[in-house]
Amino acid sequence: MIRKKLVILASVLTLAAMLSACDSVDVIGKSAVTSFDSLVDKLGEQVTFDENKNSWVLVSPTGENFEWSKDFSSNVPDAAVEFDAAPFLNAGLKAEELPTAEYVYDSATGKIRMPYELSQDAFTYSGETTAKDTFQKIVDTNRELIGYHAQLDHYGIALGNGNMFEWAKDMDKNDKDMVFVLNPQPFIDAGVDPSKVEGWVFGKVEVDNGKGKME
Repeated sequence: MIRKKLVILASVLTLAAMLSACDSVDVIGKSAVTSFDSLVDKLGEQVTFDENKNSWVLVSPTGENFEWSKDFSSNVPDAAVEFDAAPFLNAGLKAEELPTAEYVYDSATGKIRMPYELSQDAFTYSGETTAKDTFQKIVDTNRELIGYHAQLDHYGIALGNGNMFEWAKDMDKNDKDMVFVLNPQPFIDAGVDPSKVEGWVFGKVEVDNGKGKME
């Protein structure tokens, strides 16, 4: 059974250091793929394909979703994060004050959804497509989105504005299989006391220039 993931409301620090995507041997890119494959294998039936969204959907043990589109050129979000709004509402969130272009609150489901457009690349496949195949396409075409977070020994995908989805480099040696990282400022601006969001940790995660690149 997969270990309980950690979710973080993360302060964003601007750093001068940047990951290079131009190395002749891209160790980080290759290792990010193999470790992501291990996460998908471990989750098993918690990773599915949603025809309506044309996306793969990964559901964490506590219900948060990470989604990645089968084709970035399609008319659906390239990626999305979705999670329970209740802990944020209980911590003071006024949902109507969140930026509506970036945060979609559905009162019927009680969820907050954050969709992202990452590029316009069309992905082509040969034969049956898997979740792993699509992630490999993301790395092949948008390598700059993938980084290594030394603080947690995680790889991650930058979603923009300091928001990230991360997974352990080695799940056998890490007690945090996956991490959802959210920039807290829009929530703070909408009334949230981040120290009171139950189930989330308020801390600092170092990223480059607020774009989600990890040191």
